[in-house]
Amino acid sequence: MKLFNEKTSLTRYSLVISLYTLVAFHFPFFRHLSQCLEGGFNAWMIVLLFVLVMLALNFLVTYLLVYCLRGVGKFLVAFLLVGNAIALYFVNNYEVLITDEMMGNVLRTQYSEASGFFSLAFVLYVLLLGIVPGVYALRRKVDCGNWKQLLSRLGIALASMLVLIFGNMSNWPWIDRNSTELGSLLLPWSYVVNTFRYLDAEKKKNVKEIPLPDATAVSATKDVCVLMIGESARRDHFSLYGYPKETNPYTSRDSVVALVADASATYTAAGVRAILEPKETKELYEILPNYLERCGVDVSWRTDNWGEPPVHTARYYHKAELRERFPGVDDTYDEFLLTGLEDDIRASEADKVFVVIHGYTNHGPAYNTNYPPQFEVFTPVCNTVEMSKTSPLELNNAYDNSLVYTDWLMHQVIEVLRAFPDRRCCMLFVSDHGESLGENNLYMHGVPMAMAPREQLEIPFIVWTSADDLRVKELEKVGQHHVFHSVLRFFGVESPAFEEEKCIFAKN
Repeated sequence: MKLFNEKTSLTRYSLVISLYTLVAFHFPFFRHLSQCLEGGFNAWMIVLLFVLVMLALNFLVTYLLVYCLRGVGKFLVAFLLVGNAIALYFVNNYEVLITDEMMGNVLRTQYSEASGFFSLAFVLYVLLLGIVPGVYALRRKVDCGNWKQLLSRLGIALASMLVLIFGNMSNWPWIDRNSTELGSLLLPWSYVVNTFRYLDAEKKKNVKEIPLPDATAVSATKDVCVLMIGESARRDHFSLYGYPKETNPYTSRDSVVALVADASATYTAAGVRAILEPKETKELYEILPNYLERCGVDVSWRTDNWGEPPVHTARYYHKAELRERFPGVDDTYDEFLLTGLEDDIRASEADKVFVVIHGYTNHGPAYNTNYPPQFEVFTPVCNTVEMSKTSPLELNNAYDNSLVYTDWLMHQVIEVLRAFPDRRCCMLFVSDHGESLGENNLYMHGVPMAMAPREQLEIPFIVWTSADDLRVKELEKVGQHHVFHSVLRFFGVESPAFEEEKCIFAKN
């Protein structure tokens, strides 16, 4: 093509890329900006400020990349265009904010989870908005000019940015108040900067756990506790808490106690950590399964999920390990995690057995694929991963069906525990976080805590016990950190790490 055979100046090339980036990928940014502004001359000045600064910044970076790296620089420009297209798809369809926490979710996501987001719309976004202009960015011949032109172009761009920014100092407080939301919609800066922020934060974390004090005593009773860590289960959709649709038809007959609870985070890694750690802290302390194993408890972990802190137990079973142990058993749904559970407990020679089951059932966007057909009790259901394109009724029905299946899984665990009348048994179900289902145009989870809606924070905390001597306190509200201390009391572990106010069980 003639377009690709003729050279263009690096200045024109950079302007084209910068203009395209602004126009193609920033409609959500300016939509949100318009919602935040109150109108008037100053509002237009803020809009103009962002337009010109974004143009200058993208021009500066594009110019630098191509001038300094030539072909590699053009490849990076094309790569960022594809990245922008992917980010825009998720922003438009799931109303996500691209923060450091969200980039942590992305980097931890496995293919099995990511593939659930693929759709025709996703392909069109990537192809038309990313790959096609990316081909232009790669194949366009560019005259990079000399170093004097480099300095003059970059000087003009940088000077323009500084004049615009410092000329609008009166608007800095407003920009600061809205920086999280606005910054998360700036492409490619949101995912580039926040990826490095997340990686830097991860490097600063303690990789070695801080050990907890040794237990001073452990009771002589024979106990079994199963902790079920739910995924994306929101409290207000459980009929145990008053939801009008019967989403708990099984546990409602099991004499469970449903406590009101809030999550400590809106994403899996932080939520699971809060369930397992003794207190809210930035330090990495010894988590519950590791501590119990050190106290002589037989600990095992069964999971169809990820994101937990380091679990140092010999019996850690992901789906792959369970497949090896139980070949031929259908592993499509989370009931596979219960395979051989009763036999494992019966085979244990320890007086105290602790089992963690970390499921996936209520994770979106394809809720309808997470439960067997017989649990589709509410219809019609959403059959697309593009949650914003379906009706609220269909989306809620699919999600509620997944909760019915979760309820059945809890009931199955309780039935297993009832098979041990000679032991004190307990089942705890606590979700890692809640889930948005279109409220305020938000979907799924991961919104930063400072602005997280209640749908992503309100979680179920469900307790069943066979022990007559174990009474659940009447508590107005509990949190995920209550799990650690409640399990210690159940097993009769006396430890300096125990906190009475974070225990749901009354002392005898």
